[in-house]
Amino acid sequence: MKLGKQTTLRKSTALVGAGVHSNAPVSLILHPASANSGIVFIRTGLPEGGQRRIEAKWSKVSTTELCTVIGDPSRGTVATIEHLLAALSGLGVDNVQIEIDGPEVPIMDGSSAAFVAAIDRAGIKTLTAPRRYIKILKPIRVEQGRSFSELSPSDDGFRLDVEIDYSCGVIGRQQKSMMLTPASFRAEISRARTFGSISDVERLWKMGFALGSSLENSIAVDGDRVLNPEGLRSSDEFVSHKTLDAVGDLALAGAPIIGTYRAFCPGHKMNFLVLKAMFADRSSFELIEAPVRTKSFYPDFAMPAMPAFAEMN
Repeated sequence: MKLGKQTTLRKSTALVGAGVHSNAPVSLILHPASANSGIVFIRTGLPEGGQRRIEAKWSKVSTTELCTVIGDPSRGTVATIEHLLAALSGLGVDNVQIEIDGPEVPIMDGSSAAFVAAIDRAGIKTLTAPRRYIKILKPIRVEQGRSFSELSPSDDGFRLDVEIDYSCGVIGRQQKSMMLTPASFRAEISRARTFGSISDVERLWKMGFALGSSLENSIAVDGDRVLNPEGLRSSDEFVSHKTLDAVGDLALAGAPIIGTYRAFCPGHKMNFLVLKAMFADRSSFELIEAPVRTKSFYPDFAMPAMPAFAEMN
C-alpha cells in the first residue's frame, strides 16, 4: 500500500439530533484541526458553563456496555461515539475538533450516513504532514465466552473479517470480509443501521436506556420478523453494522491500522479489549509514518519505525 499525508476538513460542518439512550437534543460541530492533533471532542454544556477536552483514544474509554463512552464520568463524557468515528476513519480524516453540547453523539438514522454527508459538505483537505500508522507485527487476541476479537499482521492496508451468529432466524449467521477504503466504506457499511430485538428495547426502556430508539433509527427484530416497514437496506445489514462499529471503535487506536481485524460475535467491549491488549504488548506493533518526498527518491515502503505513542449493540 502507498502511505499518504494527514488530512482534516476544509471547513466546519454542523449536525443536530437526539441521543439514542437519553433522547436529549444535541448539537455537534465538526471543525478543521491542525496536523498531529488527532480527533478531539470539546464537550460543552457542563455545569456552570464549563467544557472539557476529551481525546478520542482507547485510554479515555470509560464504559462499553451499550455503546462506547469516553471521558471521566465525574467531569464529563461523550457517549455513542462509534458511528461518527467510523465515518471519520472510513473516509480517512485524521484531524478534527468535535464540539458537542450534550453527553451523547446524536444517533441520526442509526448508521454513519449523516456523518458521511456532513464530511462531504465540509470537504477533506490534505495537509503537508505525513500520516502515521500502527502496523501490527504479531497476532493479538482476546476472548470472552464464545466471542473473540483479533488483530494480526497484514501488509496491504486494513482488512476486517467479522462474523455474527444469532438464534433468531432473521439474523442467523452472517459473515463479512472487506478491505477498508473510503470507497468500500461508503458502499458496503456506512448505511448499515444499529439493531436490536423489540423485547430487549422494551427492557432497556424500563431501565431508562434507549429512550430515543425508534424505527427511524434502529432495525427492530421480533422473532423472525423485521418490524421496520421499509425492511433492510441490504441482506447483510446486521453484520455490516457490526463491522461499522468495529471501524469506529478501532479508530480509538489514534492512527490508522495496517493489519487484519478478525472477530466472532464482537461488541464494543471486545473491540476495546483487543486495542488494550495490543498497546499492553509493545512488541505487537510499531508506529510508522509515510516518507516525506523531496527531490530525491524515497521508495513507498521506506518507512522508519517510530516510538509508540502514549468496543453487541
